[in-house]
Amino acid sequence: MSGAGSTGGAGSTGGAAGAGGSGQTWWEALGALTATGTPFVLVTVAEVRGHTPRGAGSKMLVSADRVVGSVGGGSLERAAVLQARRLLATGATSPVLERTRLDRSPGEHGVQCCGGEVTLLLEPVHPARPVVVVFGAGHVGRALAQVLQVLPVDVRLVDSRPDELASVVTGRVGAAEVSTVPAPVPDVVARDLPAGAHVLVMTHDHTEDLAVLDVCLRRDDLGFLGLIGSTAKWRTFRGQLVGLGHDEEALARVTTPIGVEGVRGKSPAAIAVATAAQLLTVLDLPESST
Repeated sequence: MSGAGSTGGAGSTGGAAGAGGSGQTWWEALGALTATGTPFVLVTVAEVRGHTPRGAGSKMLVSADRVVGSVGGGSLERAAVLQARRLLATGATSPVLERTRLDRSPGEHGVQCCGGEVTLLLEPVHPARPVVVVFGAGHVGRALAQVLQVLPVDVRLVDSRPDELASVVTGRVGAAEVSTVPAPVPDVVARDLPAGAHVLVMTHDHTEDLAVLDVCLRRDDLGFLGLIGSTAKWRTFRGQLVGLGHDEEALARVTTPIGVEGVRGKSPAAIAVATAAQLLTVLDLPESST
């Protein structure tokens, strides 16, 4: 076994070797899992005393189905992997310190007799995928969902017309997670959106648009709030929203028309690309995905 300052030695293989056999490093795996919003636990050798298989700073990344890197192999590593997956299974968010003596005493998963002591830091990470909710699965809504497929976001298409949702491909599509929400009364869905969700309002019915906006403006925990339509539409909506009790500060949260300036054309594809570009200015995406 190696000394406290070493990061090599026979003990550096073990539980992680097979899972990490693709040659991917833990930091590459971290980037990939973060980009897809996959929860994982980062296990770090925080402190060593005496002879240990890996030195302080050695790392291992554990997800529900992957192990990349190593903190020492053998029973130490096996126990760390199982503990990491227990943290994932329970949704834990707080870091955990685990101190293990590597003596001749039989552990839960075997014996390691290096003679030293290892303190592991297990940090659960739950990458949050930005949520983009599109009210209206018409031509523009479906086109926007297609454009957003290149980003690691959670795209939800909400519509009161089941037929419009039938052709939407759901599940993991590209880098995105796409889902549909049939909603006879779309504004009910708006009440239950997760905090921080970014909302695009573009239904086929101005009455539905207004109802969704009304609910969204009564919340102070949402992200971008965009409305498709002309200045004439917004002028009408402003008056109606004021009548519903919304002040100028609330109305200023609505972005309309949507899309970055300078994009010519009113085709669904053009509007979708311009709107996706606008969303990029507010989406909190990992660097590895942009």
